[in-house]
Amino acid sequence: MNDAPVAADSRTGQAWAVLATVLDPEVPALSLCDLGIVRDVVDTGAGLTVVLTPTYSGCPATEVISQSVVDALTDAGFGPVAIEMRRAPAWTTDWISDDGRRKLREYGIAPPGPVDASAGVPVRLVGRRADAIACPRCDSLMTERLSAFGSTACKSLYRCISCREPFEHFKPI
Repeated sequence: MNDAPVAADSRTGQAWAVLATVLDPEVPALSLCDLGIVRDVVDTGAGLTVVLTPTYSGCPATEVISQSVVDALTDAGFGPVAIEMRRAPAWTTDWISDDGRRKLREYGIAPPGPVDASAGVPVRLVGRRADAIACPRCDSLMTERLSAFGSTACKSLYRCISCREPFEHFKPI
């Protein structure tokens, strides 16, 4: 997100409020803002430019996400809307908001862990903590990975040994 504070009554502040309602097509429990995909909203005077960073360059939902942003803002009277795809810096799961992590757990997906910043290398090479993955249903740490891949490439499949329920884990990147 843009680091500058945005007044809720400003045009860009109102646009951010609209964008907070646009759901991710692959994980519809989260908004694009919860995921940190929306990086900035710029008022160009004639319209808005929305800066998006896809979760990864091959994400098949990128076109749907862009169109959803344009449609939501246009329907709210903010047109014309332009999309700028910004792939650097690369998206990281650290951009998922705390509220987004809570929503993932409530949806039944274990959220990703944080970056190990002590590694001191670029994010694409940063190691992740090897902490056990907590079950999003019962919070047990007695879980096992069944598959490196879940319903999408960004998730892996786990099972809780305590409650015996399967669940997905949003992979940290």
